[in-house]
Amino acid sequence: MQWKHVDISAFGGPENMKIVTEEARPEPAPGEIRVKVLTAGTGFTDTIIRQGQYVDVKDKPPFTLGYDWFGVVDALGEGVSRFKVGDPVADLSVIGGYTQYLCISEERAIPCPEGLDPAAAVCMMLSYTTAYQMLTRECSLKPGDSILVHAAGGAVGTALLELGREMGLKVYGTASKGKHHLLQHFGATPIDYHKEDFVERIARETGGKGVTAVFDTIGGKYWARSYRCVAKGGKLVGFGALQVTTGEEKIPSLLWGFFKLLVLWQLLPNGKQSGFYNIHTRRGKKPEEFKEDVATLMQWLKEGRLKPAIAGIRPLTDAAEVHRQLDKGEVAGKVILDCQLTE
Repeated sequence: MQWKHVDISAFGGPENMKIVTEEARPEPAPGEIRVKVLTAGTGFTDTIIRQGQYVDVKDKPPFTLGYDWFGVVDALGEGVSRFKVGDPVADLSVIGGYTQYLCISEERAIPCPEGLDPAAAVCMMLSYTTAYQMLTRECSLKPGDSILVHAAGGAVGTALLELGREMGLKVYGTASKGKHHLLQHFGATPIDYHKEDFVERIARETGGKGVTAVFDTIGGKYWARSYRCVAKGGKLVGFGALQVTTGEEKIPSLLWGFFKLLVLWQLLPNGKQSGFYNIHTRRGKKPEEFKEDVATLMQWLKEGRLKPAIAGIRPLTDAAEVHRQLDKGEVAGKVILDCQLTE
């Protein structure tokens, strides 16, 4: 039985993404399950991996892209006891998700409730778990607190907006004008970063006090400006480095200079905190919390409490075109790949 996956032949642009056809499905080893992948998420992190700039990926091309996926158990390896064929499962694979089939250890797979929409379910893995952990594990927030979200029209950004609304927070978000309607849909106050100084706007909105938390995926010089927006007792959480991929910041200055600042700011006697969040690193250190948080989000999704901003559902074979849109910043929300649809 033929099946397909999307590999990169070399680090670089979307032109290096290739559709590979296999003649036989992979067979699960003892302790593994084979998964029929229904959906895979796409996003900024995938583009960093594609460019060879993601520090947690040591693999060299060719390999299959895809940070997160959702599917159903298709076959069981010898000794598997946690799952049966047909069970819905998901994972953060970091790479490997842009595929129709994969094999994974049964211990790694995350069980999911029955009856979930596959497109919405995959959003819970990277985007919503990142947002949820930053809001609840990295910060101490209560209803009425205010937060600032950068790149608020993106996949993690919109997750922060919706979860922030669920938590009763006052949310401000920076985004291009064309994405302001999406921010307003989630009850957030949009800030046009092209035309407004967000530091001045936050000072004006908060009477000079600042916000309780800032979530900054831009990186580089943005972190210094974001830190100015944090109120006493609040926290700056860096969780990405968009300026690396756009060329606005060079990798050495970002990784050394500004990451160093996040540590040094902790020593200042101003009551502010700062830190960097990485979902892959945190999962490795606290796997049980990761499982708990994913389970919470999947249950909320099943109950209808969450409705992620899905910008579109595209065939697996459109992955390169989706990456071109991501590189241009044209995606509002998250584009999902339908892995069983190839044209």
